[in-house]
Amino acid sequence: MVSRAQLQKLAQRHGTPLFVVDHDEIRRNYATFKRYLPRVQAYYAVKAEPLPEIVETLYKAGASFDVASMPEFRIVHENIKRMPAKKRQAWIWDKIIYANPIKANATLRELDPYKPLVTYDNIEEVRKIKRHAPHAGLALRIRVPNTGAMVELSSKFGAAPGESVDLILAAVEAGLVVEGLSFHVGSQTTNFENFVQAINLAADIFREARERGYSRMNLVDIGGGFPAPYDETVKPFKLLAEKINAELERLFPKDVEILAEPGRFMIATAATSVVTILGKAVRDGKVCYYVDDGVYHTYSGIIFDHCHYHMKSFRKGPEQICGVFGPTCDALDVISMSEKLPADLELGELLYSPNIGAYSHASSTYFNGFPPAKVVHVNR
Repeated sequence: MVSRAQLQKLAQRHGTPLFVVDHDEIRRNYATFKRYLPRVQAYYAVKAEPLPEIVETLYKAGASFDVASMPEFRIVHENIKRMPAKKRQAWIWDKIIYANPIKANATLRELDPYKPLVTYDNIEEVRKIKRHAPHAGLALRIRVPNTGAMVELSSKFGAAPGESVDLILAAVEAGLVVEGLSFHVGSQTTNFENFVQAINLAADIFREARERGYSRMNLVDIGGGFPAPYDETVKPFKLLAEKINAELERLFPKDVEILAEPGRFMIATAATSVVTILGKAVRDGKVCYYVDDGVYHTYSGIIFDHCHYHMKSFRKGPEQICGVFGPTCDALDVISMSEKLPADLELGELLYSPNIGAYSHASSTYFNGFPPAKVVHVNR
């Protein structure tokens, strides 16, 4: 990991706000995923942090990619095209899945020449794909339990298990090829039983599809939701992997390909935010610090991802509960109302937040005229 001393030197060299990406940590996270889930091909969820440099590091490590928009598709496509020919691999079927179940007609037309793998979860999408992307392979996304997930997804996407085989057969009758199933147990899922239940639901649908005459499905995309170790309440990834491996071994033969879409797991621990204290005030007896990054920028995950990022000081001292606010003039721009920090920090001092790589800088805006944090890559 990047040391505190390195973070301070980078801030002195580049200024703040700073978003420091550690590529050694990305490689470690990918290696951990493959070590404990050797049967599963990791399709990095690009939306978690779509920086081309991250895509390149993960591609070289052996990852595939989950994209949910054409800009994300192009980031991956262009990155792979730049690689030396001898290092390229076949990159559509085994390198990209377009995992947004709802797609614009123009998107489908642009995707069609690549013969992509795409997800769907309703009959209208079948009709659109038939008309605009008939060369695509399909994966039906099913609705599964999201109990205890930090971000619940089942209310927006996923076919009900009871209608799933009907949707598979409808796509087949339209002349399309359904390659398999996909699901998502919810983002930052610490309830590991979600995965167990979802894998069993998928196996039931595979079985019903075969009984009703369709046996061409050969993949299961177990989605994302693999939790990042934000604090000690998150159980070790190894324990989750043991549950997943056991169910896959029991329910799916080796010729069924298993995909996953880890985003947060790959990048959350690989980035650190560094900020400067711009202002300080005492309000109702509480010390309040104002810093040069906030919820419209790197700390956007507080709003959009239901995540809390801890702010830390580079120097020791007695701590008390403090407020930390972003730089904009909006009252929403609150990083924390109860952060433990030294009360004697001065203007110009630095603070930092580890484990802020996922769904953070990716959502930055230029609200109030403040630009996103500068990105610095280390250990590339």
